[in-house]
Amino acid sequence: MIGLGTIINTAMVIVGGIIGLLFGKLIPERVQKALLICNGITVMFIGAGGAIAKMLVPAEGGGFDTQRALLIVISMAVGTIIGSLIDLDKQIGRFGDWLKKKTKSTNDNGFTDAFITASCTICIGAMAVIGSINDAMFHDYSILIMKGIIDLITICIMTCTLGKGAIFSAIPVFLFQGVIIVLAKLIMPIMTDLALQDLSMVGNILIFCVGLNLIRDKKIPVANMLPAIVIAVALAFVPWLN
Repeated sequence: MIGLGTIINTAMVIVGGIIGLLFGKLIPERVQKALLICNGITVMFIGAGGAIAKMLVPAEGGGFDTQRALLIVISMAVGTIIGSLIDLDKQIGRFGDWLKKKTKSTNDNGFTDAFITASCTICIGAMAVIGSINDAMFHDYSILIMKGIIDLITICIMTCTLGKGAIFSAIPVFLFQGVIIVLAKLIMPIMTDLALQDLSMVGNILIFCVGLNLIRDKKIPVANMLPAIVIAVALAFVPWLN
């Protein structure tokens, strides 16, 4: 069944959120804060590790060289300009505010922030894209099952520490991965290994930024940087950059 992986992934996000909602109150506030910082550091290391793994290549005579640095600079800069002009952070925030009203959570001041942070954490990344493509093209949803397990744990912790807004990240997960599945047959013929590598590299940099947001008060508008992923894929087809 095409899309089964996304359905299971979405269900795991909801289950993780419900577990966090039910048992989060049993966890002392100081422990919740410690868990939030711990989760932020974990997310940062996942993002940094994923990006560095794509950037480093073995050098002659030992050691490593870096690659694709110029692509990162251009894609991040152009993507951030586009996202800031559209103000994706504000648009996603509006959707979060709408959900806040519909779920009668107007007294929950952290609802929208929890929704945006959780959505960016579990939507951005190569696992979502590659997993959805494998689901659509090869009926292989093993990557999305693995992602779902990670998401369950992540959203459980985020719901405990940030609030119930994190549960509703299931909506953008379902929509994002669903759209990729629908477009997979159009994307696959033009996607190269290099394009997938660049997508993963830039996506992991954004994941690092999400983790950074979890451990400090001053927030990076990660949503406004999302177009960088698209720019990175497009630049993979520019000869002088490759």
